[in-house]
Formats: sequence, C-alpha cells, structure tokens
Amino acid sequence: MPFARLYVRSVGFWNSPNPLWRARETLLACGAMLEANVTPPAQDSASTLVQREEGLHQNLSPRQVAMIGLGATIGTGLFLGSSISVKLAGPAVLLSFLIGALITLPVMWALAEMAAEHPAAGSFGLYGEMYLHPWAGFAMRYAYWICVVVVIGSEVAAAAIYCKLWFPQVPALVWIGAFSALLVGINVVSVKSFGTFEYWLAMIKVVTIVVFLILGTMLIFGIFFPRVGVGNYTGRGGFLPNGWTGVGLGVVMAIFSFLGLEVVGATAGEAENPKVAVPRALRRTLFFLSVFYLGGLAIVVGIVPWKEVGLGESPFVRVFQMTGIPAATHIMNFVVLTAALSSAMCNLYFAARLLFSLARGGYAPAVFGRLSKKRMPVAAVLTSSVGMAAAMVLANSFQETKAFLFMIGAAFFGGPFIWLMILITHLAFRRKISREGKHIVRIAPAGSWSSVLGIIALLAVLISTWWIPGFQATLRIGPAWLIFLTLCYFIWRKSASGTADKETTPDG
Repeated sequence: MPFARLYVRSVGFWNSPNPLWRARETLLACGAMLEANVTPPAQDSASTLVQREEGLHQNLSPRQVAMIGLGATIGTGLFLGSSISVKLAGPAVLLSFLIGALITLPVMWALAEMAAEHPAAGSFGLYGEMYLHPWAGFAMRYAYWICVVVVIGSEVAAAAIYCKLWFPQVPALVWIGAFSALLVGINVVSVKSFGTFEYWLAMIKVVTIVVFLILGTMLIFGIFFPRVGVGNYTGRGGFLPNGWTGVGLGVVMAIFSFLGLEVVGATAGEAENPKVAVPRALRRTLFFLSVFYLGGLAIVVGIVPWKEVGLGESPFVRVFQMTGIPAATHIMNFVVLTAALSSAMCNLYFAARLLFSLARGGYAPAVFGRLSKKRMPVAAVLTSSVGMAAAMVLANSFQETKAFLFMIGAAFFGGPFIWLMILITHLAFRRKISREGKHIVRIAPAGSWSSVLGIIALLAVLISTWWIPGFQATLRIGPAWLIFLTLCYFIWRKSASGTADKETTPDG
C-alpha cells in the first residue's frame, strides 16, 4: 500500500543521517501515492497522448530549435531585468547568476530526457499528465500559459522603454500596439517562416553579445580605449556590498532570466529529429546562456558603477555609450529592442502550443486545438496575445518601468512552479522507466538525485521572492492562481464525467 510505504519511508526520513536521502525517499513515496490513486493506464496510453497532438508540421531544423531556445531566454532578463539583480547583489551578481545556472541544470537534464522519449508540443504538461496525474497536466499547462502570456506583455513593455531613446514623445501604448500586431502576424503564417525569422533575430543578439564582450574587455583592460580597470568590482561597498543575502535575492532574477529554456521542449512536436535536436539544443542553450549572462554582467559591473545601474535604461546601452564609437548607442538599443521582440515572439509561440495542447486534451475549448491550412494554431495564437493587450492597459495607467516590474513579478510564480513540477515528474518518469527496465536517452548524470537537489533549491528561490521589492506579487498572486486552477480542474472533471454519463445512459 502506498500509505504504508510512505510511513516506512517517513520513519527512515527522521532516522537517517543523510538529509538528501531523506528528501529523495519522501518525494518518491509521494509520487507512489499519486500513481496509486490514478487508474492504471493502458499499455499504449503514452503514445496515445502524444498522438492526439499530431497535425503540426515538423519543419524546424536543429539549428532553428537551438536558436528558438536562445531567442526565448535572451531578452529583457539580460538586457533590462539584470538591473534588478545588480541593485540587489552589486558586483556579486556574478555569483547570483552562477548559482542560477547551476539550479537550471537539473531542470534542463530532466526535460531533455522526457522530451527525447516523448516528443510533443504539450511538453512538460503532457509529461505531468502521463506520469503524475491529470491534475498535474491541467495545472502545469494553464499555470505556465498565464505566466508566459504575462511575460509576453513584459517583453513588449520593455520594447516600449527602448523606443524612448529615439522617440521620447511617442506614448508607450503606440509601440506596444504596433509590436503586438507584428508578433501575432509572424506567429500565424507558418512554422517554417517563424523558425527562419526567429533564427536571424536570435543571431543578431548572439553576434552583438559577442561583440559587446570583446569591446567591454578592451575597455576594462585599456586596449585601444582609456583603461577602466577593475576598481568597480571592489569599490562602493566591496564585491559583496549587500552581503550573501543580496546574492541570494539576486538568484531570483537570475532564475527569471533563465526561464524560457523550456520552450525548447515544446519544439519537439515540430522538430525534424526531436530525439537528437531537443537534448542537443537544451545543452547548447544553457551553455551559451551561462556564458552570455556571466560574461555580459561581468562587463557591465566592471564598467558601470553598480549603484548607477537602473531600470530607466539598459546597462548594455550605457556601456556602449562609453566606447565612443559613432552611433554605438543606437546600434545597441536596436539590438536590445530586437532581443525583447524575439523573446516575445518565441514565448507567444510557446503559449499558443500550450493552449493547443490543452484543447487537444479536452481541457480547453476545441477551437484552440484547430489548425489552419498551413498547420498553425491561429485561434490559440490570438488568445495567447492577451498579455500584450494587458501591457497596453498598464502602460497607459503607469510608467513603463512600473508596468514592466509588476508584470514580471506577477509572472514569476509560474516559472519556478513549472520547474518544480518538471523535476517531480522526472522523479516519477525515472521510477517507471527503472521499474520497466526500459532503455532511454540518459542525460541527467545523477539521475533522480539531481532532481531532488533542484527541488530544494527552487523552493528556496520561490520563498525568497517575498523580500524583493516589486516581487511580492509572486507569492500573493501565484498560490491564489494555483488554487483557482485546482478548482477549475475539479469543476471540469465533474462536468466531463457528467457528460460521459449522459452519453452512456440509454434514453428513457
């Protein structure tokens, strides 16, 4: 009995000297209880769940899949949102982002293993439904859908901030409206056109970051430019001006910056060779993200005194201003603008696939599961663009920077929650694979242990948001949203059950 196993493992939990073993055994016992409360699926249930999402064109090449991952993650988190981390941690923001990358590793491993085994647009939501419970699939996809929808709004709000450099008199809502129309148009044409467009947009920012790292290094060491030196790393309060508390709080923004990596999992349903392309793209994306974030921030805090970094402008633009290169500021501003739009476009793609997956599973109106002649979920794309409409309302009511902060604070809960659920699902996935003796593409070097460590770290990150200005909305809105989703799930299940009973009951 699962409750007996939970009792036995709970006794071991308190008696064992190894806290990691205790955590792992307890999580596995909880997973066993969940599994025991679900009707055992048919042998082909996993393949059936994947098959119900068929119909999308598999036209994304491996290089496009990799660039979509970079496009989704390199956006406001690096070019604008990193300012929040610098304010919290000072030069020690480098440690914050290093810790953030280490926390992201087990999530990447877990998702890569499951996506290689079950390539589908529903990604982690579908895996939660397979290995945990239908509630998990329902809650994961809807929680992340609303998170991504809000992130899309925050990206276009950031794009409006960038446009102030050139057109300070134009209202932000004008830019938000224009960019929204452009992004929706690209997302409804064809997945091949989307992949091509996103590839070159992402390439612009990748090349620019490389150039930025080279120029920044030359400024710090005085190569062809007046030498800045390394004084900013230790001046104005030292390397740890706000102590380790500041570093810990800076990890929150680092995690927000790495959110978007999971978009690669959703491309499995439209990739040419998902078993190879998706794990490779996840590895490369995390590697380049770590290099770009750590290297970029090392240049920023080395050149710009950390107390002078603010949300009014991108710190990357500030660095290019110091090079004295003609039009460098405008060039960099154009790059960060395209970065924000690229990220918004990828997230709109992801949100539409989540809604498409929900509809194909019967959790959303069927219209969102329909495809156009070019195999694009147009209705899902249009509905997922609601975050950009919200950004227009907020920009009209508040300053752009306040709208940006509120939106990322409100959206943040969905990211760590989904990452937690991915890791818990991975524990159940590994448990079932081990029990069946099935061969899979093994990517996580420590197996389920890496997922246990990731769960502990993400819980700490989620709790710490309460002490970050502007991020209190995470714990205020997030749990309430999760409770609402749970109620919706039970209402949906009761409604679906009632409909099924009527269909099977013979007429009087």
